[in-house]
Amino acid sequence: MRCVGGVAAAAAVCVCVASAGAGEWPAPDDGPRFLLFSTGDIWSHGGFLHGGLVWSPAGIDRNGFALKAMFGGGTYRYISGALGNAEVTGRLLTAAIQPGWRFVRGKFIASVFAGLDLQDHRLTPDDRSAGLRGSYTGFRISAELWYEPTALTMAAADGSVSTIDASYNARIAAGWKAFDRYYIGPEVQGFAAGDNYRQLRAGLHVTGLRTAQVEWSGGLGWARDSDNRDGLYGRVGLLMRR
Repeated sequence: MRCVGGVAAAAAVCVCVASAGAGEWPAPDDGPRFLLFSTGDIWSHGGFLHGGLVWSPAGIDRNGFALKAMFGGGTYRYISGALGNAEVTGRLLTAAIQPGWRFVRGKFIASVFAGLDLQDHRLTPDDRSAGLRGSYTGFRISAELWYEPTALTMAAADGSVSTIDASYNARIAAGWKAFDRYYIGPEVQGFAAGDNYRQLRAGLHVTGLRTAQVEWSGGLGWARDSDNRDGLYGRVGLLMRR
C-alpha cells in the first residue's frame, strides 16, 4: 500500500530531522527547539492516536521557521446506505510533513504550516460508494493559536484542511486557571474524513497540568456523528519541550 509506505517514510523523516537538528543547530540559551506531542481519543464508534513533533531551529519560543511532522491512525464506523444500512469500519493511516512559521509575541503564539499529506483508508466491508477508499496523496494546511490574555485565562484554536476530499479538523477552547496548576474550560471540535464520516463534539477540557517534563491535557464531553449517533468522548494528550 503506497500510503503505508508513506507513513513509514514520514516517521523516518521525523527521526532524521530530530537527529540532524540536534547535531547541527546550536541550542538557544533561553529555550528548547522541539515540541513532542501525542494525542489519543476514543468514543463508542471509533478512536484515534496521533503523534509527532514540531522543530524550530531558532527555538520554539521565538519567531522563525518551524517544521511539523505527524503520523498516526485509528478507526471509525459509519452506516452505508449503499450496503443496505450495514455498518462499515474504516481504518485510517495518515502522515503529514509541513514546513511553516511560528509567530511569538509574549503570551501570544501562532503557527502556520503547509505541506504533504498522506492518507490510507481501508473499509470493511468494502464500500465502493465511499468518497475515501484506498491510498491518497494531497496537500494539507494547518494553523495553531495559543493566547493568554491575562494571568488566569487562556484561549486556544487549531485546525487543518486537506485537499484529500476536503478532510478537516478544527477545535476551539477557552480556559480559566484552577489551583494555579492548570486551565479548565469549554471546548468545541469538529472533524471529517471526507464524505465518509463527520463528527461534532462539545465538552470540557483540562490543559497545562505538568508532571516532571510532561504537560498533560484531556477532554471529556458529548459527540454526535453524521449517522446521528450520540455518545461520550474522551481525549488525553501530552506535550514535551526538548
